[in-house]
This record gives sequence, structure tokens and C-alpha cells, in this order.
Amino acid sequence: MKAIYGTKIGMTRIFDEKGVNVPVTVLDVRPNVVHQVKTPETDGYFALQVGVGEQKAQRVNRPQTTHFAKAKKGMPKFVKEIRLDKVGGQKVVPEAESIPAVGDEISIEGMFEPGDLIDVAGTTIGKGFAGVMKRHNMSGAQTMTHGTHEFFRHGGSIGCRKFPGRVWKNKRMAGHMGVVRRMQERLEVVSVRAEDNVLLVRGSVPGPKGGAVFVRESVKKRK
Repeated sequence: MKAIYGTKIGMTRIFDEKGVNVPVTVLDVRPNVVHQVKTPETDGYFALQVGVGEQKAQRVNRPQTTHFAKAKKGMPKFVKEIRLDKVGGQKVVPEAESIPAVGDEISIEGMFEPGDLIDVAGTTIGKGFAGVMKRHNMSGAQTMTHGTHEFFRHGGSIGCRKFPGRVWKNKRMAGHMGVVRRMQERLEVVSVRAEDNVLLVRGSVPGPKGGAVFVRESVKKRK
């Protein structure tokens, strides 16, 4: 499976050969270092534990330092996993020759080409405590005319006192918004700059600037 982790740099725009303005997200996809190979015999499934980015050695505790030292590629900033036994929800058995070893690097070079469709997953930006109108797109309890009093941005009734005498679970109410994992599917690759470890993707990508993102080959076919 074609998959790699990177970080989101931000958004910009480029102009194609016809002069059309194309909004793109710039992804920093430096080579991922393989720190552990998980197998069904040891962990119950096939997966690669990869490291993304770099950080100072004094910021890593002793057990992690010993673990990362096996690859001899420094201390990663993020530690992620790439499953090898599932592609698009289907179970597969990877070939032993195709599984990288500890210390190998997964590069963007030759993985994607302009025009390919990819899926990008990331953790959305945190919005803090939000009301029902912003969090759930509610319209408010009443209209803004005819003597509306107090109920400008309220969510309305949350239940009956007699029955059920409580608030049902999953009731849409105000609360913490953001910081959830989301995936944008079928994004088009606009440009691949392997020499700079940069990937340009059409449209927006979940997550803040500097956040880790997961890039894989799209599991849905082109229409």
C-alpha cells in the first residue's frame, strides 16, 4: 500500500499552464524511518511503526531512546503506524520481501504522480467550548422578532421532566469542538517535489499548521 506520514505546512495557490488559480495545501513528507516491524506472531497484526520529523535527544525518555536507537536515525518527533494487512477495509497478506526492515526509510519519491487521488487524514483544529449554533449548526430556539426574550442562541428543550426524566445520550448540546480525527478523501495530487520532500494537494486538509497528517493512495476509484 502506498502510504506515508508528513506534516502540514499551510495553504497557498499556484497557477497551472492555462493560468487557472488552483488552491493547494503544502505537505512536508520527509522520509519516514521504520523503527519497528509488527507481525501476527509478536503483535497480532502486520504494521510498521514509523518516525516522523526530528527532535532533541534530551526530550526523549530512556526507554524510547533505547527503542529508537535500533534504527540509528535520530529521535523522531511523531511515532505513527502504517497497517500492512488492510487495504481499503479488505484484509491482505503482505509479502515478506516487500516488508521494510528496521532502519529503512519510506520516501515520497516514486510513490505518487500528479493527477493521482489520495486520502489525507489529520486531527482537526481545536475550537474550544462552542455553542449549539456553531457546533451543530442549529438555528436558535426562536426567531429574532416579535419580542424574543433570552433565547437568542439557545438549543431549546433537552427533554421532559416526567418522561424520560433525564437527558438522552448523544443529545446535541454545547461543548468542546474540534480535535477529532477526520479524513479528506479523493484529493488530487497537483505536484510532487521529491527533491524538497514536498507534496502539493488540491484543496484543504484537516489539521493545524505543523500537525501530523497521514497520506495514502485513495481506496475509491476515479469516477
